Parts: sequence; C-alpha cells; structure tokens
Amino acid sequence: MKDAMISWFIDTLGGKVGGGFIVFLISMVPILELRGGLLAAGPAILDIPQWQAIPICIVGNLIPIPFILLLITKIFDWMKGTKKLKPMVEKLEKKAMSKSANIEKYEFWGLVIFVGIPLPGTGAWTGALIAALLGIRFRKAFPAIVLGVFLAAFLMTVLSYGVLGALFA
Repeated sequence: MKDAMISWFIDTLGGKVGGGFIVFLISMVPILELRGGLLAAGPAILDIPQWQAIPICIVGNLIPIPFILLLITKIFDWMKGTKKLKPMVEKLEKKAMSKSANIEKYEFWGLVIFVGIPLPGTGAWTGALIAALLGIRFRKAFPAIVLGVFLAAFLMTVLSYGVLGALFA
C-alpha cells in the first residue's frame, strides 16, 4: 500500500513540481510520513541528495504534529457527536490505544522509541494521537516526537541511502 501511495504522488506530481516538494508532501501524509519520504527521496526513486532530503522530510513530518497534539481530542469529540463519524473515530481511537502500552508506561522514552522505530503502525502521527488520547502534555510529547522523528530519519537514511543506495547506485 505504501509503495502505491508513493507511486501515486510521484506519478501525479512528477514533472509539475520538484522532487523536494513531492518528498515534503509524502512526509506530511499519515502512514507514509518521513519513512516514505526518505524512501522516495533515495537513490532508488527520486535520487535527491541526502543532505537535502533529510531536513525536508523532518520538517514535513513535524508540521502536522502540534495540530494533532493540541486539537485532535477536540476534533474527535465533535466528530463523535455525529452519527456518521462516531464509528470511524471510535475505531481510530481503539486502534491507536491498542498500541499505547509502552507509551503509557514509559511516556517520554516510550514515545521516542514508538515514533523512531520504523515499524508498521508507528510514527509521528500515531504517536501524537496516542499522546493526545493519553493526555500527555504538549511540552513532554512534542520533544519526544521530535527526537523520535530524528531517530527515524537516521534509521531510514541508513536504509534508503546506505542499503538501497548500494543496490541502486
């Protein structure tokens, strides 16, 4: 699914905007986030130099996070007031909370690791959602998510530019 989403961005926007902007947008999208951005930026796809790709992906991934941390519970409460949206919100909350055990237990460092380790279902968006649902204060959650994004950037750079770069260079 991620490959198809990345391909959609590249096919739809390629030739119309620069590769850096495509990578920026990919990094902002839930599910793809920085991980998808750095994969797309790497030598196997768009071949954007890593010194350019890393900050673009980090900024793109972090832009939505303050809004999620500060507003998502209010938005969800409003959405739960409607018959059509309530089931979707409850499903999202249930799915996010099913991944919350280590974040709840270790808070700051649990959130850093959850956001930073590139596994399916983890990342800044889900980490921010869980932090908001658990009531973790912004001043604790945001720095943890930033550190997690930097950890993810390091790991994905090694994968995208190191491992895949060696295969496709």
